[in-house]
Amino acid sequence: MERVTKPLAGLFKVRQREAPGPAPYARSLRLCGEHLAAQEPGATGPQVRLTRAIGAFAASLDGPAADPFDALLQAGERALEVGGEHGLGLALGLAESAAGIRQRSKGAWRLRGLALDGLGRGGEAMECYGRYVALLPDGRPAPEVARRMHTLRRRRECLEAAVALFPEDGSELRGLLEEPTATTAVLAPRFAAYVRARVAGHGAGDPAVRRLLALYGDYRRLVERAGTPDPPHDGVTPVDVSGLRDLLSGLSVCVVSNAADVAGSTLGAEIDGYDLVVRCDTFRIRARGTGERTGLHAVSLRGDAPWQGPAWTRRAGIRLVFGDPAAGWRRAVRERLVPGAQDHVADASLRRPLGDPALLGEDGWGPAPTTAFTVLRLLDFLDASPRLDLVGFTLPGRLRPREAEWVLEHAAHVDHSKMRIALR
Repeated sequence: MERVTKPLAGLFKVRQREAPGPAPYARSLRLCGEHLAAQEPGATGPQVRLTRAIGAFAASLDGPAADPFDALLQAGERALEVGGEHGLGLALGLAESAAGIRQRSKGAWRLRGLALDGLGRGGEAMECYGRYVALLPDGRPAPEVARRMHTLRRRRECLEAAVALFPEDGSELRGLLEEPTATTAVLAPRFAAYVRARVAGHGAGDPAVRRLLALYGDYRRLVERAGTPDPPHDGVTPVDVSGLRDLLSGLSVCVVSNAADVAGSTLGAEIDGYDLVVRCDTFRIRARGTGERTGLHAVSLRGDAPWQGPAWTRRAGIRLVFGDPAAGWRRAVRERLVPGAQDHVADASLRRPLGDPALLGEDGWGPAPTTAFTVLRLLDFLDASPRLDLVGFTLPGRLRPREAEWVLEHAAHVDHSKMRIALR
């Protein structure tokens, strides 16, 4: 028995010597403390889970034989769930510490890759994913990482193919592709500018331009899909452009103004007679004038912190949320949707339809077009509805001057007595 216990005792001592003490974890603990100190009251579920994970990590540092490595990685995973610049930044910091402590840790390299990926640093993320895969016995990454690697490769292929279409014009974009630290935040607007310039210079009918627009659409979907939240609540189905077109197919549609003269009218029954009634932003219902049904609610995010606005509690079959940048849009969708208040919510591919070259790609509408015009222009572009009307927009001032000009130029009929503009 003594022969067995002595080797085991020696093994335990070796493991204790290999397990690092608290010192290598000091930076990680400081990062966690700074993150908690910056939090505002009213933490959500992911933040609560992160706080608990940080507490477990701090507690694991007590004791000479303690090995808090797993607790460190767990805190990093919870930081990933929080997301946003601060959550992902914390996850990256913890992953860097973990990789420094154990350079052959699969979990550390995986966490580091996912954090960099979320921050838009795709080239660096691919390098970390490669380190993670190289440490796997069978070289087969987890499904989540495999999907992300595939997405990053496809995004780069789109960019490279776009540059190859107009090699004489793509030097700036090509130069960015050669920079390993170029972020999506830099590449995406440069790619959009490149597309607009080629459309302006060669015309939308040019075969190479059509191919370029298709590549740009694929790229945008690959970028946006990575940041689009999963169904935010049970029973909510995200819809993309084609999904929205399918939902609208064959329906008569009416976009209703929030103006007082509509509420004071007697148009309610006629409005409710459309297959789909569209209302915008903050609206009030007065059944006799506005009708009672809401098939689609469109809302534009405004301000620097749009996620702090009131929750979208009014029932609507479809909810469209317009907004930029993507991070603010994602957070607002995550925090302002209410379970049971909608059946479908538009995904990130529909968050800025007017300026997106993959959809309308139109300039000149200003930085904050009205919600009514944005949704109307999108519905007209999708061309899925045999009847598309505006109610309450016949008077000046209901739309921006250029928006009103576009509507009147494309109107098939205007009925001032019913405050109706028909586009079909």
